[in-house]
Amino acid sequence: MNAVEITEGSMSHELQDQASLEIARRVAERLRASSAPLLVAQANLDRWSRRNADAPSLLRCYAEWRQILTRPTEEICAALCAENDEGRRRRQNSPFAGVLSPAEVWEIKSRLRHAAPSA
Repeated sequence: MNAVEITEGSMSHELQDQASLEIARRVAERLRASSAPLLVAQANLDRWSRRNADAPSLLRCYAEWRQILTRPTEEICAALCAENDEGRRRRQNSPFAGVLSPAEVWEIKSRLRHAAPSA
Protein backbone atom coordinates (compact mmCIF):
# COMPACT_ATOMS: atom_id res chain seq x y z
CA MET A 1 0.00 0.00 0.00
CA ASN A 2 1.45 3.40 -0.92
CA ALA A 3 1.12 6.72 0.91
CA VAL A 4 -1.77 7.93 -1.25
CA GLU A 5 -3.74 4.73 -0.56
CA ILE A 6 -3.08 5.09 3.17
CA THR A 7 -4.26 8.68 3.11
CA GLU A 8 -7.39 7.84 1.11
CA GLY A 9 -8.13 4.90 3.38
CA SER A 10 -8.14 7.21 6.38
CA MET A 11 -10.42 9.78 4.73
CA SER A 12 -14.19 9.69 4.69
CA HIS A 13 -15.94 9.67 1.33
CA GLU A 14 -16.90 13.32 1.90
CA LEU A 15 -13.29 14.30 2.58
CA GLN A 16 -12.15 12.40 -0.51
CA ASP A 17 -14.70 14.39 -2.54
CA GLN A 18 -13.40 17.65 -1.02
CA ALA A 19 -9.81 16.68 -1.82
CA SER A 20 -10.78 15.70 -5.35
CA LEU A 21 -12.48 19.08 -5.85
CA GLU A 22 -9.48 21.01 -4.52
CA ILE A 23 -7.15 19.01 -6.74
CA ALA A 24 -9.43 19.75 -9.70
CA ARG A 25 -9.37 23.47 -8.90
CA ARG A 26 -5.59 23.50 -8.86
CA VAL A 27 -5.49 21.60 -12.15
CA ALA A 28 -7.93 24.14 -13.61
CA GLU A 29 -5.62 27.00 -12.55
CA ARG A 30 -2.74 25.34 -14.40
CA LEU A 31 -4.90 24.62 -17.42
CA ARG A 32 -5.83 28.30 -17.65
CA ALA A 33 -2.12 29.17 -17.69
CA SER A 34 -0.88 26.42 -20.04
CA SER A 35 -2.07 23.69 -22.37
CA ALA A 36 0.41 21.23 -20.80
CA PRO A 37 -2.26 19.64 -18.56
CA LEU A 38 -4.24 18.77 -21.71
CA LEU A 39 -1.29 16.78 -23.04
CA VAL A 40 -1.09 14.88 -19.74
CA ALA A 41 -4.84 14.18 -19.84
CA GLN A 42 -4.78 12.98 -23.45
CA ALA A 43 -1.78 10.71 -22.80
CA ASN A 44 -3.50 9.27 -19.72
CA LEU A 45 -6.70 8.60 -21.68
CA ASP A 46 -4.73 6.88 -24.44
CA ARG A 47 -2.82 4.68 -21.98
CA TRP A 48 -5.90 3.90 -19.85
CA SER A 49 -7.97 3.05 -22.93
CA ARG A 50 -5.38 0.49 -24.02
CA ARG A 51 -5.04 -0.92 -20.50
CA ASN A 52 -8.80 -1.15 -19.93
CA ALA A 53 -9.93 -2.08 -23.44
CA ASP A 54 -12.16 -4.81 -22.00
CA ALA A 55 -13.96 -2.50 -19.53
CA PRO A 56 -16.87 -0.81 -21.37
CA SER A 57 -17.88 1.38 -18.42
CA LEU A 58 -14.38 2.83 -18.16
CA LEU A 59 -14.17 3.32 -21.91
CA ARG A 60 -17.42 5.31 -21.73
CA CYS A 61 -15.88 7.54 -19.04
CA TYR A 62 -12.77 8.03 -21.15
CA ALA A 63 -14.88 8.88 -24.21
CA GLU A 64 -16.80 11.44 -22.17
CA TRP A 65 -13.53 13.05 -21.08
CA ARG A 66 -12.17 13.00 -24.64
CA GLN A 67 -15.26 14.95 -25.74
CA ILE A 68 -14.88 17.41 -22.85
CA LEU A 69 -11.23 17.99 -23.72
CA THR A 70 -12.25 19.29 -27.18
CA ARG A 71 -14.11 22.22 -25.59
CA PRO A 72 -12.74 25.68 -24.78
CA THR A 73 -10.56 25.87 -21.67
CA GLU A 74 -13.19 27.48 -19.45
CA GLU A 75 -15.70 24.75 -20.31
CA ILE A 76 -13.13 22.07 -19.50
CA CYS A 77 -12.42 23.78 -16.17
CA ALA A 78 -16.14 24.06 -15.43
CA ALA A 79 -16.67 20.35 -16.12
CA LEU A 80 -13.67 19.45 -14.00
CA CYS A 81 -14.72 21.61 -11.05
CA ALA A 82 -18.51 21.20 -11.16
CA GLU A 83 -19.89 20.91 -7.63
CA ASN A 84 -22.66 18.47 -8.45
CA ASP A 85 -23.13 14.73 -8.91
CA GLU A 86 -21.82 14.85 -12.50
CA GLY A 87 -18.70 16.70 -11.41
CA ARG A 88 -18.05 14.25 -8.57
CA ARG A 89 -18.57 11.32 -10.92
CA ARG A 90 -16.24 12.77 -13.54
CA ARG A 91 -13.50 13.51 -11.01
CA GLN A 92 -13.42 9.83 -10.03
CA ASN A 93 -11.87 9.16 -13.46
CA SER A 94 -10.17 12.49 -14.07
CA PRO A 95 -7.56 12.18 -16.80
CA PHE A 96 -5.50 14.92 -15.15
CA ALA A 97 -3.65 12.49 -12.86
CA GLY A 98 -0.03 13.54 -12.75
CA VAL A 99 -0.60 17.25 -13.34
CA LEU A 100 -0.02 17.93 -9.65
CA SER A 101 3.00 16.43 -7.96
CA PRO A 102 2.50 13.65 -5.41
CA ALA A 103 3.65 16.13 -2.73
CA GLU A 104 0.92 18.60 -3.71
CA VAL A 105 -1.75 15.90 -3.63
CA TRP A 106 -0.43 14.65 -0.27
CA GLU A 107 -0.53 18.21 1.15
CA ILE A 108 -4.14 18.71 0.11
CA LYS A 109 -5.29 15.38 1.52
CA SER A 110 -3.28 15.73 4.71
CA ARG A 111 -4.57 19.25 5.35
CA LEU A 112 -8.18 18.24 4.81
CA ARG A 113 -7.82 15.12 6.94
CA HIS A 114 -6.30 17.11 9.81
CA ALA A 115 -8.87 19.90 9.48
CA ALA A 116 -11.82 17.49 9.68
CA PRO A 117 -13.61 17.39 13.02
CA SER A 118 -12.97 14.17 14.93
CA ALA A 119 -15.87 11.73 15.10
